[in-house]
Amino acid sequence: MSIDRALVDAALAAVTDPNTGRPFAAAKGVKSVAVDGTTVRAEIVLGYPAKSQLDALRALIVAALRQVPGVERAEVALSQSIVAHAVQRGVKLLPNVKNIVAVASGKGGVGKSTTAVNLALALASEGASVGVLDADIYGPSIPMMLGIEGRPDSPDGQTMNPLEGHGVQANSIGFLVEQDNPMVWRGPMVTSALEQLLRQTNWRELDYLVVDMPPGTGDIQLTLAQRVPVTGAVIVTTPQDIALIDAKKGLKMFEKVGVPILGIVENMSIHVCSNCGHAEHIFGAGGAERMAGEYGVQVLGSLPLDISIREQADSGHPSVVADPSGRIAETYRAIARKVAIQIAERARDMTGKFPSIVVQNT
Repeated sequence: MSIDRALVDAALAAVTDPNTGRPFAAAKGVKSVAVDGTTVRAEIVLGYPAKSQLDALRALIVAALRQVPGVERAEVALSQSIVAHAVQRGVKLLPNVKNIVAVASGKGGVGKSTTAVNLALALASEGASVGVLDADIYGPSIPMMLGIEGRPDSPDGQTMNPLEGHGVQANSIGFLVEQDNPMVWRGPMVTSALEQLLRQTNWRELDYLVVDMPPGTGDIQLTLAQRVPVTGAVIVTTPQDIALIDAKKGLKMFEKVGVPILGIVENMSIHVCSNCGHAEHIFGAGGAERMAGEYGVQVLGSLPLDISIREQADSGHPSVVADPSGRIAETYRAIARKVAIQIAERARDMTGKFPSIVVQNT
C-alpha cells in the first residue's frame, strides 16, 4: 500500500507544539519530509532551546505520523537552531551575540539578580550557548552567584575574555575590583564602564546574553536601554503593591525606547512553612497577573519565598544547577523556554542581509 503524501503533510500540520501552542508547520519548523516505501522521515527544527523536551516532542510527532495509512515506520530528526532577532531601531547587534535579554526591576530587593542567573543557567541547560553581563555596577553579585573568582584575561590589552561558571560565560565589574571596594562613580562613568564591559568582552558565539540590569529607572538605566541592542526585557517583581508600582515604571521605560517586554517573573509569590506546611501570601497575591493584564504581557512564572533559592545562590550553585530535577529548577526552565519562544516568534534581524554601501569620489 502506497503512502499518500498529502495525508503525511496533513498529519504533520495537525501536530501542535505543546510549548508554543502552535503547529510545528506554522512556525516553519518542518524542514523536510520524505516517503520511502512504508517509512516516513521528517526533519523538524525548533527556534528555541528545548533539550529536555526533545524526546517527548519527537514521540508526539512519530505517533501522529504512524496514524497515516500505510506508514509502518516514522523517523523524526528533531533539532534546535537559535537565530538573531531584531532590536531597537538604530542600535547595532554585538559581534558573536545573537540575542540580548535584559532582566530588570523598578527597585532592588525583588530577586532580580537571582532570576537573571537562574534564567541564564536554565537556557544553557536547554542547549543554548549563554552569557551573563552583570550591569549592576554598584552591587555586582553575579561572580558570587556563579561561584567565579579571578580576573578576565586580556589577549590584546584592549579586550577581555569572559570567565565561565557552570557552563555560562560571564563578565562583571566585580571581577575587576575588590569585593569590599565601593563604587563611588557618577552616572557617566558607570555608563562608560558598562559599555566597555559589554562591547570589549570577547563573547564566544552566544545564542543569548542575559544582562542583569541595575535596579531602578534613572538616567543610567534609560541610557543602557537606549544603547544596548536588547531583543527583549524581562521584568522582575514581587506581589507587593510598592514593588509593582516600580515594576510598572521599568516596563514603561523599555516601551518608550522600543524594547519588547517578554514577560513578568513574580518572586516571593507564596511562602510554605517548612515545619507545618502552612501556605501564606506574605507579600500579597495576584499582583503580577493584574499587572500583566493591564499591560498586555504574560506572566512567565512565579517563584516561592523559599530559603533554598537564597542559600543556593549565595553558595555559587543557583537552583538550576544545585537541584536540577527539583521543582524550583523546573520552574526556571519553564520560564526560560517561554522567554526563548517569545524571542523566536519576533522578527528576525535582517541587518546582516544588506551589504554596506560606500560612496567614493571617482
